[in-house]
Amino acid sequence: MITLRIFLLLLWLILAGYTAIVISNHGLGLVAIFFGDMGAMTWSGQFNLDFMMLLALSGLWVAWRHHFSAPGIVLGLLVLFGGSQFLTAYLFVVAGQCGGDAKVLLLGKARASG
Repeated sequence: MITLRIFLLLLWLILAGYTAIVISNHGLGLVAIFFGDMGAMTWSGQFNLDFMMLLALSGLWVAWRHHFSAPGIVLGLLVLFGGSQFLTAYLFVVAGQCGGDAKVLLLGKARASG
């Protein structure tokens, strides 16, 4: 799990740095650009739609992993709206809590033991 956690930290740092540069150069107008590209039916829009679906699936998995409890739903929504910046941090923490057990990482403690 240590290799996974190092990889997740590296991804988080790269994305945080890249995001900071983009915000300093272009501001916070992501939403209009993101959905505008999808509305224009361009390749950028296709990529955005694909990415949004991946975020939705990731958020659904996190909520499921937490048995659709209130905290699990909140975490799932944070994944959906926070993207890889939140998901890498979430996985970093959970990978540290699972004691090296990939089954626990993927399923959660209750499902992995049952």
